[in-house]
Amino acid sequence: MKSKKSIIDDAVSTLQLEAQAILGLIENINDDFVKIIDLIIESEGRVIVTGIGKSAIIAQKIVATFNSTGTPAIFMHAADAVHGDLGMIQKNDIVICISKSGNTPEIKVLTPLLKQAGNIMIGMVGQLNSDLALQADFILNTFVEKEACPHNLAPTTSTTAQLAMGDALAIALLNARNFNEGDFARFHPGGALGKKLYLKAGDIALKNEKPTIHPSASVKDVIIEISQNRLGAVVVIESNVILGIITDGDIRRMLEKHSNLADIKASDLMNPNPKKVDKEVLAMTALDMIKENNITQLLVTDNGTYFGMIHFHDLLQEGII
Repeated sequence: MKSKKSIIDDAVSTLQLEAQAILGLIENINDDFVKIIDLIIESEGRVIVTGIGKSAIIAQKIVATFNSTGTPAIFMHAADAVHGDLGMIQKNDIVICISKSGNTPEIKVLTPLLKQAGNIMIGMVGQLNSDLALQADFILNTFVEKEACPHNLAPTTSTTAQLAMGDALAIALLNARNFNEGDFARFHPGGALGKKLYLKAGDIALKNEKPTIHPSASVKDVIIEISQNRLGAVVVIESNVILGIITDGDIRRMLEKHSNLADIKASDLMNPNPKKVDKEVLAMTALDMIKENNITQLLVTDNGTYFGMIHFHDLLQEGII
């Protein structure tokens, strides 16, 4: 059994090697990289990403990142390509072929076929004298000095470099397309991520009641209105104008100070400066306001008029916290 220190040393050494490999890629971001971005942006086709072994797994991740950031992409396994999957490649598609050595048998069979079809081929490769590098129209150099594997066999540092280069492509393409949060939301509508990008304060407020009270209402009426709507607060309104908000905390503080409640009205209890947010504001922004102001309720308005209310618990239930 290895010692604790030895195990930690192994982990640190691996991370250091992989970090160095990623930093080493910087000098490989050259004119070819820029031309590749321009070609993909101008292309009417898709990006086909292919590879074998661990490189195929990296290719799948790159495809997923491309698709989620506005670049249509398809994964094609290099071994399956010569058994029918070449049919997925259309004439305007650009092919990115990933291989550390660039000399695996499957890659050697595949590259001439891609050249015959006339598709632009990009080689993401670690050996510049390899078959893939010589056949490719453009090269993304992902050379690494050594694998993190102590035997220099298991793909570790090399696949990290491939993954990082794929991310560099994706982000450069994203920025070149002016891909924004709204675009991202269209491709990620499901789950918590999607909600953070598209769910608005008004969407949540619509699900709640709209507790209101007149400024002359009694303490009893205020308590009843708060209790019935279960939002922990009520909005004081007169002639459709928001005058303030009364929370259950305001009620408790009032009871601590006063024993005679007969003459106390809603206008005496209210906070005249409630925090508000427009219904079109993202729920995430509303959450930030709630946190910054250390409150649990937030008024939602529509062009300044009372639209509804959201509670901190609503945001919890939506899963965006």
